[in-house]
Amino acid sequence: MITGIHHLAISVPDIELAFDFYHGVLGFEKVFNNSWEGDRPEADQVIGLDQTQAKVWMLKAGNAFLELWEYEHPVPKNKKFDYSAADHGIAHFALQVTDIHEEYERLSKNGMTFHAPPVDLGNSFAIYGRDPFGNILELYEVSGERSI
Repeated sequence: MITGIHHLAISVPDIELAFDFYHGVLGFEKVFNNSWEGDRPEADQVIGLDQTQAKVWMLKAGNAFLELWEYEHPVPKNKKFDYSAADHGIAHFALQVTDIHEEYERLSKNGMTFHAPPVDLGNSFAIYGRDPFGNILELYEVSGERSI
C-alpha cells in the first residue's frame, strides 16, 4: 500500500551551492548528509549504476523531504538550463507558500529567476521560477476553498 510521497531527489553539479540555495534561501532544514567513493554495492544495487561515487544531503520542509545528489561517478550529463516545462520527465515541483508576493520578491532578490510575477488563478496564486541549476520550482499559494 502506498501511503504518500516521502521525498524527491535532484541531481546537482555543486552540492554546496544547492545546499546554500535550498537551506539558506528557501529555508529547508538539514536532516543528514552522506558520501562515498566507490565500493558501496548496496547503493549501486538500489540506484542501478556501477561504482557510484556521490554526496547526498537530505533536507526537509514541512511534510516533505528533498534529497540533493552530487555524483562524481558516473559523470553526469548536463541538463539544458532553460529546458521547457513541457519536456518529458519531472517538469517541476511546487513549494506551498503563505504570501506568494512576498516570497516572489524575497527569492528574486536572492537570485531566483522568474518569467513573470505571481498569477491569480482564482482560488490560488502560482508562478514558476528556477533554482541555480535551472530546475523549475513553482511557488503556490492556496487562496480559496477549491484549491488543494
